Amino acid sequence: MKKFLLVLPLLFFSIATFSQNKSGITIQYPENVEAPLTKEEKAMIEEVYQSKTKELVYDDEQFLKDIKHLLRNRITIYQDSNPKTQKKGMLLSDTPLFNKHNKDLKRDVDFDLKNFNPLKYELDFFANGTYVYRIDNTDYFIQVTSQHRKIKK
Repeated sequence: MKKFLLVLPLLFFSIATFSQNKSGITIQYPENVEAPLTKEEKAMIEEVYQSKTKELVYDDEQFLKDIKHLLRNRITIYQDSNPKTQKKGMLLSDTPLFNKHNKDLKRDVDFDLKNFNPLKYELDFFANGTYVYRIDNTDYFIQVTSQHRKIKK
């Protein structure tokens, strides 16, 4: 009984929420997905979705939550200059642009970490696995962690 009483508060004060995505799979969301979008996140979303932003993202509570989780917890951009520790991955230049809603979307010519928008590319955001992409002509990598994997923060 004592063990149950110790665990009970943890159930009520969990830092994560659970929800089902569109595929019906339960995803564990960290608490930070409840916070409003930042100015930078809004700019990334609006650059990609343009006139469809409200309809496809802001009015779809679940998709908005998935996008927040993706941007805040699942995409990691890191630098690795050691060829021995670099992960193999697809080149960003081999990844199509996600220009379905913005036909004027352009591929980044020069990589700028502060202004990079990963939503512009058709990366495997909602796959079961974790994927790594190399940013061409740099030692930078984009890692997209599976939404089905528990995020360690």
